[in-house]
Amino acid sequence: MLYILLILRKLFGFIIALIIVKNSISLNKDIPWIVLVLLFPFLGFLIYFILGSNVIRSSLLENISETFRKSKEYFVQDVRLRNEILKNDNKALIYLSEYSNYPISKRNKVVYYATGEVFFEQVKSELKTAEKFIFIEFFSIEMGVLWEEILDILKEKIKLGVEVRLIYDNMACKRKIPFKYYEVLESYGIMCEPFYKNCSLIGMIKNHHEHRKGIIIDGRIAFTGGMNIEDRYVNLEQPYGYWKDVGISIEGEGVWNFTVMFLGMWNAFRKTDEDYMKYYNNLIGKFDSGGYVVAFGNNPLDQEMVGKNVYINMINQARKYLYIFTPYLIIDMDMDNALALAAKRGVEVKIIIPGIPDKKLVYQVSLLNARKLIKNKVKVYTYSPGFMHGKVFLMDDKIAMVGTMNTDYRSLYLDFEYGVLMEGVNAIEDIKHDVEDTLKKSVEIKLTKINFIQSLWEAILQLLAPLM
Repeated sequence: MLYILLILRKLFGFIIALIIVKNSISLNKDIPWIVLVLLFPFLGFLIYFILGSNVIRSSLLENISETFRKSKEYFVQDVRLRNEILKNDNKALIYLSEYSNYPISKRNKVVYYATGEVFFEQVKSELKTAEKFIFIEFFSIEMGVLWEEILDILKEKIKLGVEVRLIYDNMACKRKIPFKYYEVLESYGIMCEPFYKNCSLIGMIKNHHEHRKGIIIDGRIAFTGGMNIEDRYVNLEQPYGYWKDVGISIEGEGVWNFTVMFLGMWNAFRKTDEDYMKYYNNLIGKFDSGGYVVAFGNNPLDQEMVGKNVYINMINQARKYLYIFTPYLIIDMDMDNALALAAKRGVEVKIIIPGIPDKKLVYQVSLLNARKLIKNKVKVYTYSPGFMHGKVFLMDDKIAMVGTMNTDYRSLYLDFEYGVLMEGVNAIEDIKHDVEDTLKKSVEIKLTKINFIQSLWEAILQLLAPLM
């Protein structure tokens, strides 16, 4: 009888593993779950059902899915521009327009910011010009000099009748701001909705974060990038050396994408907007960047890995060079193979990661992936002055992506993210200058031999990488 139970136990684990494989959108991501259910079938199934599957969802996640779906009706692509795009060889643009339904625009002014200090100085300057509304969305806010400066501006704007809304990730801010800080902000007149306000159990279990960073002012200008509102992002504090981050602003038609995406998230918390059009700013004809711009989002609930697909398209499309800034080089097999293949076909692939880590275990996985890539002709550098937190993909002097997405499983599979894909805009030249300047401050990683114990430890890290 015991023998039969053992056979049934193993069979149950095998069947669950097959189900995971069948429904997987990335086997790399699901390997830890497969190993778990094979080793401990019943316990592994229970943990996977709660943590790893999409069967259990909170009411908030259901609301987000619904509001995101409804928000899509406000995305309308200009027909003539669509036909122009289809003749273009930029596969990432075509993917975002045709499949992901994010409108692409041409009439924009795009500015790239090579440091958090410059980025936030411009943000504060633009906040002071707000006349109608300010929408702010950040993963993390911390009590400090930077936040107090921004908060003072917001308070003054509220007195002048400007509508201010704020979204932040409650779990990310748990130790950085006072408990129920949103109530304090509401008392100032700031409409505030933390992501998972009550830190619900399902919210913590499902592990989806509001990792988007954005500021929209009057529907006229939008900012995004790697920065959070913390003093280290403007180097008032330097726990990990100099904090290198980057950002971007769009002024013009492309701001509408950000407005719609923000309102889609906001209305999942507080249904205040039946019609988004009251926040539309008609800027047609004001700018002409001469190139294409599209702001897009990565939504972990729809199982469409938009951010990852944009990255893969850029890697596959590169012909001369591909330069990357990333704080976490924790890539899956798809991206690993794409980067290796690009280097093998003669593309100069250079990746810059931190010189000083903020999370040591995660950094070990980054170095592990770096060694694998170096063996396939990819060059990986560490940023000597400190921590590299920028998220940049730049290829062939003509296409670039700047946003909030890291090259890790969390950003590409679990979190809500923002990105801006550009082709042919003047800001791309500024991005290239920044990359070249950053490379001068970085050191190339060279291959070194590792012993058996180190090799075994790396295998364990590789297995656990999707859970980091």
